[in-house]
Amino acid sequence: MLVFTAKRVVRALLVILFATFLVVALLSIAPGSLAVTLLGDAATPDAVAELEARLGLDEPLWEQYFGWLGDAVTGDFGTSLRTRQDVLDSVLERLPVTLELALLALVIALAVSVPMALAAANRPGSPIDRVSTFLASVGLALPAFVVAPVLVYFLSVQAGLFPVAGWERVGEGVGANLHHALLPAIAVAIPEIAAFQRLLRTDLDSTLHEDFISAARARGLSRSYILWRHALRPSSFSLVTLAGISFGRLIGGTVIVEAVFTLPGLGSLIAGSIASRDVIAVQGAVAFIVIAYVVINTLVDIGYGFLDPRVRREAV
Repeated sequence: MLVFTAKRVVRALLVILFATFLVVALLSIAPGSLAVTLLGDAATPDAVAELEARLGLDEPLWEQYFGWLGDAVTGDFGTSLRTRQDVLDSVLERLPVTLELALLALVIALAVSVPMALAAANRPGSPIDRVSTFLASVGLALPAFVVAPVLVYFLSVQAGLFPVAGWERVGEGVGANLHHALLPAIAVAIPEIAAFQRLLRTDLDSTLHEDFISAARARGLSRSYILWRHALRPSSFSLVTLAGISFGRLIGGTVIVEAVFTLPGLGSLIAGSIASRDVIAVQGAVAFIVIAYVVINTLVDIGYGFLDPRVRREAV
C-alpha cells in the first residue's frame, strides 16, 4: 500500500508542475502584453520595455517559472502585477463562491441522477428507461457554456424566476443566496446528472444479475425493495468515486458559468486576469485549482486502493 500511495503522490506533484508551467508557456505566446495593458496603447516601446524589465517579464520563461515556483512551495503565490494584491488572498476571498457552486451542483446531480437510474433499472426497456437514457445522452452533449445562456433566457429573462446575474453571500441570507446560486448550479449540474445516471444505471444492471439478487428474488422480495436495499449500495462504488473526482474538477470547471452569471468566484478572477495578461494572478489561481483537484483525485485513488485490493495489485 505504501508503494501505491507513493506513486499517486509523485504523479500528483508532476501534474501540478506540468499544469502551472503550461499556464506560463501559453500566456507567454499569447498576443498582447501586461505592460501595454497597464501603460495603454499609446505607450512608447522604451516605456513598455522598461516596465517589463521592472516586472521581470523580460526574463527567460524558465527563470520566471522557477522563480515563482520557489516562492509557491513556501505558500507565496505572488502578487498580482495589475492590482498589486496578494494572489493567495484574492483566491481565498473568491473561493467560497466557487466551492458553494461546485458543491451545490454535485448535490443536485446526485439528487436527480440516483432516482433516475433506479427508475430506469426497475423497468428495463420501459419508456422510463428509454427516456432517461435519451435525456442522459442529451445532457452529456450539452456543455455548460451552452446550457447557462439558455437557462438565463428562459428562467431569468422570460419567466423571471431567478436573477439574471449577481451574487448574495450566505451571511446576507440563505434564501437570497440560494436564489442567486441555484440557476448557475443547475447549469453546472446538468452534464454531471447525465454522467452519474448512465454510470449508476450500468452498474445496477450488472448487480441485478448477481447471485445474491437472485436469492433475494427467490424469497419473494419486490423488485423495488431489492433495488433500494440490496442493489443500490454495491452499485454505488463507482458513483462515489466519480462524484469525488467530479467535485475536484468542478472547482476549476465553473469559469464559463461564473462569467455568464457574473459571479465573484475563481472563474471570474482567472478570466479577468487572462484578459489583462496578469501572468502571476493566473498562475497562482490555476495552481490553487490544480492542487485542489489533484489532492481530491489522489485521495479518491488512495481510498479506492484501500477499499479494493485489486487496484493496489494492478498499480504495483
